[in-house]
Amino acid sequence: MNRADSYALKHFALEIRIALLEEMKARGFGHIGGSLSVCDLLAVLYGKVMNYRSDDPKWADRDKLVVSKGHAGPAVYATLALKGFFPMEELKTLNRPGTNLPSHCDRNKTPGVDCTCGSLGQGTSQAVGIALGDKLKGRASRTFLVVGDGEIDEGQCWEAAMFTAGKKLTNLVWIVDDNKKQLDGPTEEIMPQFDLRAKLEAFGFEALRVKGNDVEALYEALTRKPADKPIAIVMDNIKGSGVKAVEETAANHSMTVNAETWDSFIAAVKADLEALEKEGV
Repeated sequence: MNRADSYALKHFALEIRIALLEEMKARGFGHIGGSLSVCDLLAVLYGKVMNYRSDDPKWADRDKLVVSKGHAGPAVYATLALKGFFPMEELKTLNRPGTNLPSHCDRNKTPGVDCTCGSLGQGTSQAVGIALGDKLKGRASRTFLVVGDGEIDEGQCWEAAMFTAGKKLTNLVWIVDDNKKQLDGPTEEIMPQFDLRAKLEAFGFEALRVKGNDVEALYEALTRKPADKPIAIVMDNIKGSGVKAVEETAANHSMTVNAETWDSFIAAVKADLEALEKEGV
C-alpha cells in the first residue's frame, strides 16, 4: 500500500469515528466501545477492499459484510452514510421510534446492511450460508464476517467455523474483534479465550493476528486469498479504540453521557484528524 492510500484510510477511519460519535450524541447513549473498535476495519473494507454500489445496495455480485456483533451497528451506519448509502442527517435518528437505524443491524431497514444480527452467534451461521450460496452460484464476491471476542463464548460460532474451514469457503473471511472486553467485564475473567489465532488455525483456517488500528496490516490481511483455506483475522484491539477517555472507562460496552462529554469525545477525534491533515501524505 502506498502512502496516499494509507493516508486516505486513516482519514476515513477518523471520519467514521466523528460521524459515529455525533450519531450517538444525538441519542445520548449507545454501544460505543465495540463500535469504536471496528472503525479502522470498516475504513479499510469500505475504503479499499470491498466491491459494492451505494446506489444499488442489493447488487447481486457485491461483497457482503456480516457484523455478527450486531451492537456495532452504529459504526456500520456511520460508514454507510459517509459512503452515500443514505443521507448523513439520518444518523441522528439512531435507535428512535420509526428509525431505519435500529440499535442492532437490520437488513430490512437499512440500505447497505447485508444481514440482520443481534442475537450473538447467529451471524456466524448466516455468513456461512451467504458465502456458500455465492459459491454455489459461481459469484466472485466475498463475505466478511465480524465477530466479537465475547461473542465467541457461543458454541454456534465454533460450529460455523468448523463448517467454514471444512467446506473450504475461501470466499468467507472471519474477523474476530479481540478488544479484551464483553458486556460484563474483561473476557479473561469471564471466559478466557486462550490463543485465538492458534484455535482458529487448528480449526483449519489460515489465521493471522494484526493490530486492530493498523490500516496497512488490516489491508494486507483482508486481501490475502489462499487457494485452499479460508482466512481468519484476529484483531488485537482495545475497546473504545481511538477515544482515550472511552478506552480508559471500565464499563464502556454501552455508555450514557451528557452532551458536553460527547462533545469532548468528538473534539479529541477532530484534533487527531487535524494532526493527520497537517502531517499530510
